[in-house]
Amino acid sequence: MVQAMVTRLRFLTIFGTRPEAIKLAPVVLAFAGAAGASHTLCVTGQHRQMLDQVLKIFDLAPDHDLDIMKPGQDLTHVTTAVLEGLGAVLDQVRPDWVIVQGDTTTAFAASLAAFYRKIRVAHVEAGLRTGNIYSPWPEEMNRKLTGQIASMHFPPTEAAAGNLRREGVPEERLLVTGNTVIDALQWVAAKLDADPALSARFAAEFSWLDPVRRLILVTGHRRENFDGGLARVCRALARLGRRGDVQIVYPVHLNPKVQETAQAVLDGSPAVHLIAPQDYLPFVYLMRRSNLIVTDSGGIQEEAPGLGKPVLVTRDTTERPEAITAGTARLVGTGEEALVGAASELLDNPAAYAAMAKARNPFGDGTAAQRIVARLLQET
Repeated sequence: MVQAMVTRLRFLTIFGTRPEAIKLAPVVLAFAGAAGASHTLCVTGQHRQMLDQVLKIFDLAPDHDLDIMKPGQDLTHVTTAVLEGLGAVLDQVRPDWVIVQGDTTTAFAASLAAFYRKIRVAHVEAGLRTGNIYSPWPEEMNRKLTGQIASMHFPPTEAAAGNLRREGVPEERLLVTGNTVIDALQWVAAKLDADPALSARFAAEFSWLDPVRRLILVTGHRRENFDGGLARVCRALARLGRRGDVQIVYPVHLNPKVQETAQAVLDGSPAVHLIAPQDYLPFVYLMRRSNLIVTDSGGIQEEAPGLGKPVLVTRDTTERPEAITAGTARLVGTGEEALVGAASELLDNPAAYAAMAKARNPFGDGTAAQRIVARLLQET
């Protein structure tokens, strides 16, 4: 009796930065146990060191590594290097689907490379919009262009799905999944809780933290804030550090412009600790330990609500309005007085703090990756 051959769909997941790696790691892991799928992982190396940290945490071994990062790289280099490097990978793997995430230059360039070969693109974390192509820059345009190419859209929320519908995406081409960053966060939190030795290691690593002073955790790296915005944020942090009742921990992004600004304004400031970028595990430890988070990161706006941490967003716009609506995040921009005022209110007004510090997460339940893989396996 001749048995029918089972068709296995070929999937190629591509990412190049730390945030993409965190958010796509659950998808890659979900494919590992999926019948009827052949999965290949390609990394571009748009961020090298920070990307490798995440690969190690989730025990992911790329099948292809373009290793494009170079000193002083700009957007043109990243775009062209990804386009040129992916050609041979796509020709070798011949995937039925290319999977990309979010709004990075890697995501856009990988989508374009797939389009040139008429390969279908699945866009994870689709539909986020600010309505301003220069804020965040270049991310807003990256995700809009990726959305124009994509054949399947996985918006994390109904609001994001609504943006896609208004842009003409048919209902059968989108699925609201929740955000995979919640999958990753829950995976890491469970790992910390299940391994007392690991938690003890981080407690020892950060033993210099004062248990009495409240902790403000900071991140800042957006390109649109390089023209004075980041410096204003740093001046506000310096003023907050002089309060005497807080400590500020700022893992400084490796971008030279971020490093130069942070060092110039904050080096030597009381109670301000400039530290190296952290692996995802210790960063989750710091988020859980913190009282307040100041950030221009999109991912942290999604993660912090699940941890009950108020977030002050140092941007003028956000593509994640759900956090603002839920009351767990507040847009403060990059004005020095605005940031000092908003942080001081949360530090000095227990009622204001309690109103934001509620673990309400509008971004998902931790099973987004399973939904994504199940839906893609329905395609032919």
